[in-house]
Amino acid sequence: TFKMSNLGIYIHVPFCAKKCPYCDFYSTSYTSANMKGYIQALIRNFKAYTTDIPVDTVYFGGGTPSLISGQQLGLIIEELKNSFHINEDAEITIEANPSTIDFDKLFEYRKAGINRLSVGVQSMKKTELDFLGRQHTPERAEKAVKDAHSAGFENISCDLMTGLPNQTISDISHSIERLAELNIAHISSYILKVEEGTRFHIDGIIEKLPDDDYISGLYLEMCDILSSYGYKQYEISNFAKNNFQSRHNNRYWKCEDYLGIGPAAHSCYNGIRFAVKPELDDFIASPKQNIEITDSNPYTFEEMAMLKLRLSEGLALSECGDKADSIIKKTDMLIKNGYITFDGKKIALTSKGFMVSNSIIEYLIF
Repeated sequence: TFKMSNLGIYIHVPFCAKKCPYCDFYSTSYTSANMKGYIQALIRNFKAYTTDIPVDTVYFGGGTPSLISGQQLGLIIEELKNSFHINEDAEITIEANPSTIDFDKLFEYRKAGINRLSVGVQSMKKTELDFLGRQHTPERAEKAVKDAHSAGFENISCDLMTGLPNQTISDISHSIERLAELNIAHISSYILKVEEGTRFHIDGIIEKLPDDDYISGLYLEMCDILSSYGYKQYEISNFAKNNFQSRHNNRYWKCEDYLGIGPAAHSCYNGIRFAVKPELDDFIASPKQNIEITDSNPYTFEEMAMLKLRLSEGLALSECGDKADSIIKKTDMLIKNGYITFDGKKIALTSKGFMVSNSIIEYLIF
């Protein structure tokens, strides 16, 4: 039978002070009454899902989780510990928007048990931040990171956004350099995608984006620059100094179980994938969150292979069963063109391969 060795918990915090024009995640505006109802519903759900499987990662994502006060977060984590067996050395992350955090709040977060901070910096250039509709400045982002260090955080990650209109490699390099100087442990770098229904989509920003070739060039140079500052690539969009990979995000790529709580949260738990209805009112009103099963047979070979190939460590042939032979036959051309490395045991995409990962993964696996 199916047995989990440990579990990750994802908590979706659906509040935003202001919706970013490129974001298509579920979020709603913050009121103190909404927040109160939301926290009560969270706690009800902790009790409903209680289990003795050891939990080794917890992740507060959003929205803007940093709209939660230090005191409220302390209560949430205390209730989490009452319902779940949270390991002593569990990684507990919260996403934070630079314009919503200061030393006092971060100090309380640290005291509440948060030990990893993911800061939505996006850029250290004012013009880029203005374009992205962010409320903070590079100075504000810098202060947020310094405050986090002072409050006792060692494991700090920052997000960067690349592929913006007119962005050059020196713009990206400038942001990376400023973050490296701030002694950041981890950088997640995402290419701007204009999703349907977002303000960027309505405003026709898609016409202004650089073409794929240009973005590929930026990406490869960015990987080199990050590597020169000691950020090793371990996944398509993720780079970390030694021992600072995101343990929670690694769960997703290594097909380990996680339970999502909150409106619009996703889970892969007890052998099925499911999603919670993206409605705050519904979440607050329901005794246990309303879910929809999105996949009753997750972690097929194809899915497992696809996710593992997103990681720099790649896919071991020993995990491929009877598909191994057909996969090996397809490796020659990919090695010749510099898209993958293969040492006889593991297939891994190179940075060049990551740029076209979808087509390579499809070619290898299907």
